[in-house]
Amino acid sequence: MAKPKILYSCTECGAQQPKWGGQCPDCNAWNSLVEVAAIAAVTKANPRFAGYAGATERAAVQKLSAVQPGDVARTPTGQRELDRVLGGGLVPGSVILIGGDPGVGKSTLLLQTVAQLSEQIKTLYVTGEESLEQVSMHAHRLSLAADEVRLLAETNVEAIIAHAQHEQPQAMVVDSIQTIYTEQLQSAPGSVAQVRESAAQLVRYAKQSGTALFLVGHVTKEGTLAGPRVLEHMVDTVLYFEGDPSSQFRVVRAIKNRFGAVNELGVFAMTEKGLREVNNPSAIFLSRHDQEVPGSAIMVTREGSRPLLVEVQALVAESHMGNPRRVAVGLDQNRLAMLLAVLQRHGGIATYDQDVFINVVGGVRVSETAADLPLLLAVLSSLRNRVLPKDTVIFGEVGLAGEIRPVQGGMDRLKEAAKHGFKRAIVPKANLPKKMSEDIEVIAVQRLSEAIDAF
Repeated sequence: MAKPKILYSCTECGAQQPKWGGQCPDCNAWNSLVEVAAIAAVTKANPRFAGYAGATERAAVQKLSAVQPGDVARTPTGQRELDRVLGGGLVPGSVILIGGDPGVGKSTLLLQTVAQLSEQIKTLYVTGEESLEQVSMHAHRLSLAADEVRLLAETNVEAIIAHAQHEQPQAMVVDSIQTIYTEQLQSAPGSVAQVRESAAQLVRYAKQSGTALFLVGHVTKEGTLAGPRVLEHMVDTVLYFEGDPSSQFRVVRAIKNRFGAVNELGVFAMTEKGLREVNNPSAIFLSRHDQEVPGSAIMVTREGSRPLLVEVQALVAESHMGNPRRVAVGLDQNRLAMLLAVLQRHGGIATYDQDVFINVVGGVRVSETAADLPLLLAVLSSLRNRVLPKDTVIFGEVGLAGEIRPVQGGMDRLKEAAKHGFKRAIVPKANLPKKMSEDIEVIAVQRLSEAIDAF
């Protein structure tokens, strides 16, 4: 068998060189040459590429109107929270990349999912980090009925695809992509070239065979997926598995999804028997104090199609430093500084000599702007040592001119608040429902000063 030809491609300009060098001769960029596998030309005389995407000499061009959209049947995973994030279940031929911190529970989630999928379809679990005995111990510890799950301990991508072609699973897990390598490249597993080429071969196989493929990815210390950024572009869905190891709650968040809503959220609780679904996440993110305390506000955030009730806590204390501290956990710290400036300019309340600490209860991260108004009212509550009524919810975006801007899904947020027994809501005027509900009193505000007066 002939040794595969190796080329080196520049990450800056894309030029390919036969040998590695410290500087690209085309664009003069330094340390930009990475190893790639040379792809042979696709011709009739090259049967090695038979069955691969693009193996024909010339693809037919069709009108978009002539292509009928197919009604793809989704396969439920048995985990309702995961199905919600995926958009309703597994799509044949889809590739899902899931990343998270070490020990957060990625392997546990996928092992539980594969065990439940094996009751209705054929599955294959490929492990590159553990032995078969370790996976078996893990399954027994979780008390999983995994009699039909097929296991493979392999790190060579060509061998994995050969076994998959023999087994013909409808769902497959590869844990993890950083441990997989291809013989076409000489670099070590986990390198940029190996991760990209191995993932490309697995994605190609999944698309051709219609196999739903899960890829586990490592994350960097910044919390992003390790490896080349193109890895996220190659797959159909990117999921992040988040959670504080000291807390029992875990959150699966969709960052990219070609078959469902982006920023959809699934909530799990880690127990001795593995991950358990949380059907009512709002209940775990509300602390429900025995008595009313200052600095606490309840907001209604929206993650994908799901409204969530979340408690925002603020602590404002006199600062004894030249630069007062601004600390936000679960919210954007830069936005906190901007909102405090708006509070001073348009609310007449200064915090330049105060330390401000913000925390979102439950470890959830809130990225939408509906948290602006509850954040400021929680700060004001702590600063003035006055409590907000515990039966009141707040949401709304605050602009730099002091206006309260509407947010998406206002009616759904009010219904979620009323379902949990809240009697009053402070909302943007543009989110005022046309038909008022008798279950909840809605106070509509247009300016920050109006919201402060209502408080």
